[in-house]
Amino acid sequence: MNIHEYQGKAVLKEFGLPVSAGFPAFTADEAVDAAKKLPGPLYVVKSQIHAGGRGKGKFKELPADAKGGVRLAKSVEEVGAFAKEMLGHTLVTLQTGPAGKQVNRLYIEDGSDIAKEFYLSLLVDRETSRVAFVVSTEGGMDIEKVAHDTPDKIVTFSVDPATGLMPHHVRAFAEALHLQGDVAKQASPVLNGLYNAFVAKDMAMLEINPLILTKDSKIKVLDAKISFDSNALYRHADMVALRDETEEDAKEIEASKYDLAYIALDGTIGCMVNGAGLAMATLDIIQLYGESPANFLDVGGGASEEKVTAAFKIITADPKVKGILVNIFGGIMKCDVIARGVIAAVKAVGLKVPLVVRLEGTNVQEGKEIISSSGLNVIPADDLDDAAQKIVNAVKKG
Repeated sequence: MNIHEYQGKAVLKEFGLPVSAGFPAFTADEAVDAAKKLPGPLYVVKSQIHAGGRGKGKFKELPADAKGGVRLAKSVEEVGAFAKEMLGHTLVTLQTGPAGKQVNRLYIEDGSDIAKEFYLSLLVDRETSRVAFVVSTEGGMDIEKVAHDTPDKIVTFSVDPATGLMPHHVRAFAEALHLQGDVAKQASPVLNGLYNAFVAKDMAMLEINPLILTKDSKIKVLDAKISFDSNALYRHADMVALRDETEEDAKEIEASKYDLAYIALDGTIGCMVNGAGLAMATLDIIQLYGESPANFLDVGGGASEEKVTAAFKIITADPKVKGILVNIFGGIMKCDVIARGVIAAVKAVGLKVPLVVRLEGTNVQEGKEIISSSGLNVIPADDLDDAAQKIVNAVKKG
């Protein structure tokens, strides 16, 4: 689960992190009122969407030379003018894709005099099972580009959960960013605050881009992009309350209600599979035969008929879907349960596109008999390769 920048900064402020004063705004009038509460004379008007690259982004409805989704205003009146241009319009960035995202809220923040910009993020290193820090002197830039062009400018180090953050981590951070004297002394409270927030709130990623050094030699968190481990959200009702469902795919929201692992993709073949590895293999083989998957959907190892029915309905709710592939290997999951769920779903929503079903494993014969005796126009398949070819051919025939 992701939250907006202003929400993330409020969380970080609880842990003692230095952030600029600012207020969220949902209308142009609220943006003006927010600016009046700030010292000025410079104000930053920031689009709040769940995507990076906002400053370099472009609004679909505005001229190509219009300013992006993060703008510096030199007066309260200019804040209001920028707010009117941005609210309700679609911002396109490298991370949103060509469809972009509509800006429904803004963050009006006090301006900062920036001397230097740095990059800092925390994430889970799955190889070491530790929290890793990623640090670079190249702040304010796409970290992917930095990694590609100048990988030597990225420094990483991980923290042993048994000891927590240690002085040598702080020294490594200061050395990586060439911080000295009184500025280097600020590194310890900043890193400790970030690490404590990351662990306490079960974050999956905490990205500060940029972390800045002001002209009066103060380290400050100028941006905050935070995502949480969805498996730990039951422990954080306060974070769940920050969820903005308008930023998420409606199908993914519905899937989460049934504990389904669903991610919407851009293709035409809907997939329902049990097991993440099998699901990835299914997506790959569809691509191999010339089509693209419309989703990643793992119903899990112990799905009920209700869960399978819900999964099928979510797939068919996608207007891009021109065919559906059900690929089940029954271990804990029983093929007859899958079959009954598919039949129930088809009867509930109707079947307007080709459907290929491949079943293997526990109760496979019972499952196949349920499908064959249903009277529905379902295409059976013997194995994954056969199933992929059949659904791709069916979709191409229209």
